Formats: sequence, C-alpha cells, structure tokens
Amino acid sequence: MNGLRIASLLVATMLMGLVAGVFGIYANAFMPGLAKTDDKTFVGAFQAVDRAIINPVFLGLGFFGALIFTALAGVLSLKEKSLPWIAIAFVLYLAVVIITVSVNVPMNDAIKAAGDPNTIDVTAVRAAFDESKWRAFNLVRAVLNTAAFGLLAWALVVTGKSSAQP
Repeated sequence: MNGLRIASLLVATMLMGLVAGVFGIYANAFMPGLAKTDDKTFVGAFQAVDRAIINPVFLGLGFFGALIFTALAGVLSLKEKSLPWIAIAFVLYLAVVIITVSVNVPMNDAIKAAGDPNTIDVTAVRAAFDESKWRAFNLVRAVLNTAAFGLLAWALVVTGKSSAQP
C-alpha cells in the first residue's frame, strides 16, 4: 500500500506540473504572442491550437489525470502527514477545473464555432472573444495550478521525511 501511495503522489505531482506548464506557456508566450498578430491570424491560430489540445494525452492523462491521481493520493494518504498538502492541492486544482470548464472552454468553443477565418468577420469574432477576460482567467488557472504543483511537491518531501523516520 505504501508503494501505491507514493507512486500515486508522484504521478499526481508530475501531471500537475505538466498542466501548470501548459497554462504557464499560454500565459507567458502563446497569448502574448497572439496578441501581436492581426485578427485573421489570431482567430485561425487560436482555433487550430484549441482543436489540437483536445486530445487524449492532454485531456485524459494530463488535465483530468492530475485531478484523479491527486484524489487517489489523498485517499491513500488519509492517515499520513502529507494529507493536508494533498487536500489543499486537490481543492486548488478543482478550482482550476471549474474555471476551465465554466469560463475558458465556453470561450474556446465560441471562437471555434465562429467558422473558417477565411469566410467570417475575424475582427468581430476576435472582439467578441474578449482576450483580456480569457487571459485573466488563464492567469488565475496558472497561479492556482502552480500552487497545487508546489503543494504536491511538498507532500512528496513530507512523505519522504515520514518514510525515513524509524
């Protein structure tokens, strides 16, 4: 059981870091880069990237996997000193999932539903998208997700210290 507990915490930490990195890249490179493009490039690139990120590796393993493995690590650590850190990480990441599903995904879906950038009014679509709102909520996701990653990393430290004690 101890091996499964540690393995689940390690996998949760790795997946949490992976997703935090994705949101961080969006916040620090992707969206600032797109902000400097013309409307047609913005709409087309955003649509293409959003379609590409909806895949089993990111969604199944990364995005939802981080939540599932954090929950599993918490359940397996109910009597452990690491539980508070895992529990807080889970709550923070659950907030990330809720923000993603309730704010960012509907905005992503709306820009994709607008149609082919070659046949639509890309200026109107970009204006309706509300980049500043998307970026603000993504920054919240990045900060919360990074904090959750740090908490899981600390839970690993606490677990290691507990395991090393006689």
